[in-house]
Amino acid sequence: MNNHLIQKYNIPGPRYTSYPTVPYWDAGSITVDRWKDTAVRAFEESNLTEGISLYIHLPFCESLCTFCGCHKRITKRHSVESPYIDAVLSEWKTYRNLFDETPRIKELHLGGGTPTFFSPDHLKMLIDGIMEHSPITEEHEFGFEAHPNSTTREHLKTLYESGFRRCSFGVQDYNPLVQKTINRIQSYEKVRQVTEWARETGYTSVSHDLIFGLPHQTLENVADTICKTNEIAPDRLAFYSYAHVPWIKGTGQRGFSEEDLPRNETKRALYETGKKLFSEFGYEEIGMDHFALQSDSLYQSLLSKKLHRNFMGYTASKTQLMIGLGMSAISDSWYAFAQNEKTVPEYEARANSGELPVFRGHLLTNEDRIVRQHILNIMCHFETTWERPDNQFPELEDCLQRLTEMEADGLVGLSENKLVVPEHARPFVRNLCMAFDLRLLRDAPDARIFSMTI
Repeated sequence: MNNHLIQKYNIPGPRYTSYPTVPYWDAGSITVDRWKDTAVRAFEESNLTEGISLYIHLPFCESLCTFCGCHKRITKRHSVESPYIDAVLSEWKTYRNLFDETPRIKELHLGGGTPTFFSPDHLKMLIDGIMEHSPITEEHEFGFEAHPNSTTREHLKTLYESGFRRCSFGVQDYNPLVQKTINRIQSYEKVRQVTEWARETGYTSVSHDLIFGLPHQTLENVADTICKTNEIAPDRLAFYSYAHVPWIKGTGQRGFSEEDLPRNETKRALYETGKKLFSEFGYEEIGMDHFALQSDSLYQSLLSKKLHRNFMGYTASKTQLMIGLGMSAISDSWYAFAQNEKTVPEYEARANSGELPVFRGHLLTNEDRIVRQHILNIMCHFETTWERPDNQFPELEDCLQRLTEMEADGLVGLSENKLVVPEHARPFVRNLCMAFDLRLLRDAPDARIFSMTI
């Protein structure tokens, strides 16, 4: 890749798990009652035709991984499990009481934190409590994230019997120095073992999460990690760029020096090395940061143009309503976003009192929804169109004008009513999305609030 273009476009920018991005949410536009109204509206419009998605945030971890940007609570006390599950089930009951019909669950995802911090019995209690009053759709997909060191055969068996067929193991890197620096020590043998257990149990899609740009990473050890990963042959892969934002995430990401991090051309070379190896090993590139074998549902959704992106990353399909349960979980009705309280005590207190524990959110304007769809199209399908009036907005021409330099650099193709991203320009997708980000353009931040785009 052209190093000049990397230097030119490697600027701070959002990751676009939502639009508007969280720093640009208008807190004054949303109240709990307004959020309820949009959730009910989305439910009525989509429950019978497509069902809903549930994301359940299980925030506990026994130790702190210093690369992590997630909302978590570090503890070795497993007595926290049962009270937390009670709160999640209370929150789910409050949501069910909003709706006139029974929710039909299409997607269910357990994220963290470390979901396998919880015992198999407690996970069964949680899932049974969710499913007791809610049927699942015919084409449903249940998945969970797991730490290889804390995942047992019993975890895999219990969740499989509850309908889970996807699991994702956080690997990051196999190099001992990198693992020690990020406080994430797990052996290749352990990862291989739990992956084999998952396949023996019957899971049809196993994913491994890898990260490039970690402290002390080199081309050699990233290549070694990917070659080891290929020996295990997971069905899909996430290859995330490490987002160094210690000014947001606090002490965890201050556990090493920025001088230890690969920068600019070196970091990009890590990605290009990974991408080349993934292709050689039969993995297809899916959107940004994701790769899958052709047999995996994520690749099939790319071909059928059903690929979707939300706060969980890329998914093989979408539902209009996604309800986030648990501490800091984010919900999405397409008309609004709502985020739960970000500490366990505050979350549990509000959930157990029978109220929705929302502490902030954003009510999307019509302009927001149009721009959001363009950004989703670019990130999922590498193209977008504005031929129809409902795909247009007053500042569209200004947005396209901001892309002329990227067009001259060969990073985007523009025609009268269409934008197309060439394959070689996919690493610059976040920069393309920024040209449509009206809220960012109207109110540029005074201080750095985003990680680098490339």
